[in-house]
Amino acid sequence: MGSVGWTRSFDRSETVCEEGCEHDLSEIKLKKGEPVDRALRRLKKKVDREGTLKEVRNHRHYEKPSERRRRKMKVARFNAMLSARYADV
Repeated sequence: MGSVGWTRSFDRSETVCEEGCEHDLSEIKLKKGEPVDRALRRLKKKVDREGTLKEVRNHRHYEKPSERRRRKMKVARFNAMLSARYADV
């Protein structure tokens, strides 16, 4: 008796989530003769620039709207403090 399992195809460049939203997957092409570790480094840089991991970490736990406002206000205060500190430079 064969086991029934899920199969997933990663050859598409987009995935569709439950709500019907589309996400572009980060993709790099291996160059001819390029070491895998260098290609992996390029992929990590691309994912970091796109902010994919930051978004995943933010969605790990539910954040109440009041907490979201408080966090954004804290970031805004910090940025204002930095801009005031280095305004003379």
